[in-house]
Amino acid sequence: MLHPVKKALLFIFLLIALMQLIGIEHTNPPVNPEAELKAPETIMSLLKKSCYDCHSNETVWPAYAAVAPASFFVVSHVNDGRKALNFSDWKNIPDEIKKRRLQRSIQTLHNGMMPLASYLWLHEEAELSMEERKALAAWFNTELKPFE
Repeated sequence: MLHPVKKALLFIFLLIALMQLIGIEHTNPPVNPEAELKAPETIMSLLKKSCYDCHSNETVWPAYAAVAPASFFVVSHVNDGRKALNFSDWKNIPDEIKKRRLQRSIQTLHNGMMPLASYLWLHEEAELSMEERKALAAWFNTELKPFE
């Protein structure tokens, strides 16, 4: 008879093994150069460093994104991020929604909510300095001007 702790560990192992059979799609839709965001090189560099994995069709999928249950978490975050704001589809976003996305981007930069702490835990290189946050916020403010 197995010890209860060994039973629990065996159950967890089998559960995780069975989770691998659940196919979860982690792909990047095609990028249309006519629709994607255009910004100065310094701004694009910051966005690609800290935002594009979740907010574009250019996600760099890490190896752990193919292993359940981490894959469920990663794919969900990317899908939610793309739904909230997708820089690859920037020019197709209606102006009123684009205005709200710019305002929200400024707010999340100021309050430190983006990039997500859970993302930074595994992607320290995506951390934005205060100067980088200010530069992005200033550019977003410039982009807001036509909507005012």
